[in-house]
Amino acid sequence: MSEKARVFISQPIPESALARLRTLADVEVGGDSSRILPRLELIERLRRADVFVHLMHDAVDAGALAEATRLRLIASMSIVPATVDLAAATARKIAVTTIPPIVTEATADLHFALLLAAARRVVEADAALRKGTFPGSQSMHFAGAGVHGKTIGIVGLGRIGRSIARRARGFDMAVLYSKRSRLPESEEREIGATFSALGDLLRRSDFISVSCSLTPQTRHLIGARELALVKPGAILVNTARGPVIDEAALVAALTSGPLAGAGLDVYEEEPRVHPGLLPLRNVVLLPHLGSAVFELREKMAHVVVDNIEAFLAGKRPPNLHNPEIYA
Repeated sequence: MSEKARVFISQPIPESALARLRTLADVEVGGDSSRILPRLELIERLRRADVFVHLMHDAVDAGALAEATRLRLIASMSIVPATVDLAAATARKIAVTTIPPIVTEATADLHFALLLAAARRVVEADAALRKGTFPGSQSMHFAGAGVHGKTIGIVGLGRIGRSIARRARGFDMAVLYSKRSRLPESEEREIGATFSALGDLLRRSDFISVSCSLTPQTRHLIGARELALVKPGAILVNTARGPVIDEAALVAALTSGPLAGAGLDVYEEEPRVHPGLLPLRNVVLLPHLGSAVFELREKMAHVVVDNIEAFLAGKRPPNLHNPEIYA
């Protein structure tokens, strides 16, 4: 590009990466970090952009791309740019870049934070204490579920699932896993996990950890039929993808049993949260914070700038998601 490229970002990214980006292009930042940019405002800004730094909740569909006639690169800060219409971008010869799988440990940390918070009723007790409730250290008022020595069932044993399993071993938990293809026995021994069919895992687990990718086959993998199999008093945690779980069925299982609680970082129709979840005190809700760690977000942002820098220099970006545009 002969003239200085125009880069648009819907929310601020870490300052060190932003400073680098400003040496490469004219940069426009859409708003603050507290809200997702509305669709019409996003489209208006995209009309002026050569490069778009895509954050997970920026929905870039075919209609938005049709308006973005200048756009040449979507530099996503996601491993999988699920909210970008990849086919439409590719048809318009718009490069789409991503980041490598560097969010594993932070996501596994948050998964266990949700598990512990739901089990020990941390958020519920915190809210009550702020309103003046202090029932005494040996009261049963906020008694919750123990974690040490219990059974955890991990649905999907990829990178994040394995990291969750490692953390579970620190709590002397028995680890079950369900996966489309069983791992070799040597890997199972190394991880310390036992293969189980999904139904059996749900029946046996005190904690159900959802850690699988979203595919057509895993959409609503856990619905009313599966939740009916759950051990009474179990707790479910999802830091993977919201549509893996049928949220209406989840609300019913949390309201009437058999689930005792849940910890959720992802939702079926993000950013919308099922209204039935909001009044439930036995659910811990987070706004998709899996990678929200200062050091990690900085690393992610610099990978995005690396991709942009290569593209603006006329090179093939290092983390290209649609290489067919160079065919």
